[in-house]
Amino acid sequence: MEGPKEPKIITDKNEMREWSRSMRAQGKTIGLVPTMGFLHQGHLSLLEEAHKHTQVFVVSIYVNPGQFSPNEDLSTYPSDFNGDIKKLMSVPGGVDVVFHPHNLYDYGMGSVGNSEGGIERDGVVSCVEDGGLGHETWVRVERLEKGLCGKSRPIFFRGVATIVTKLFNIVEPDVAVFGKKDYQQWRIITRMVRDLDFSIKIIGSDIAREKDGLAMSSRNVHLSPDEREKALSINRSLSKAKAAAGMGQMNSRDLINTVIESVQEAGGKIDYAEIVDQESLKAVEKITSPVVFCIAAWFGKVRLIDNIEISG
Repeated sequence: MEGPKEPKIITDKNEMREWSRSMRAQGKTIGLVPTMGFLHQGHLSLLEEAHKHTQVFVVSIYVNPGQFSPNEDLSTYPSDFNGDIKKLMSVPGGVDVVFHPHNLYDYGMGSVGNSEGGIERDGVVSCVEDGGLGHETWVRVERLEKGLCGKSRPIFFRGVATIVTKLFNIVEPDVAVFGKKDYQQWRIITRMVRDLDFSIKIIGSDIAREKDGLAMSSRNVHLSPDEREKALSINRSLSKAKAAAGMGQMNSRDLINTVIESVQEAGGKIDYAEIVDQESLKAVEKITSPVVFCIAAWFGKVRLIDNIEISG
């Protein structure tokens, strides 16, 4: 019986591009699952989805400084690279390559940024540098990035779209898989690929949940046992809202208020709770077409996001 498949680890972007092109020369299709590491079963479910669509695939592990603002602590983002490799080896069919670059914003002129303007991790800062030697080109999906998470994290999706563009240009995949837990991110990447004519198929994979319904997230490890129990109110209230819509309650405000009340009663602090069109992400007053109910809430110091799709 064949043992677990150990992935090839590539840190250099030119080597990564050469590997992809050699695979394509052999007629193989290439998949990409971008991650920031500290993998959990939710990430592994994306890999299982990728196996359905491509012959070889790459997992990128890179904590992207471009999506962190100066008040967000990039340096404390959880990391366990060796543990991640072991988890990847447990995936049926394995992973062909782990792309683990040190710094995708380093252009051979030293680290980008200034030592005062942001939180550093391995010499990289989280925001725009001064001095003009490093990275100064950004990709923005202007309308879709403004609402939902974009309200409280105004540079987040600029950083996401830019790093995904860089990964697409380096890995050159045929297919890329993103989780629907980050619903706005998935829609932004889908629109970006359409607008910029990337020849890449974007697949949205359903939310992976714990047995009790909590959406899997790397941030869950920071919840205390009490906070984690209270956070279950998010998915429970969303599920009740979907059931209510199925019974004919189509007024968005009524459904939103019910969910907000349930989460607040459990001790959560609401960042946003909105019912929006699944593609345009525009808020809707009445559910007459497919929508998604998106929510972000704080439990203690942990910000959790979740959503549920509702057919109109």
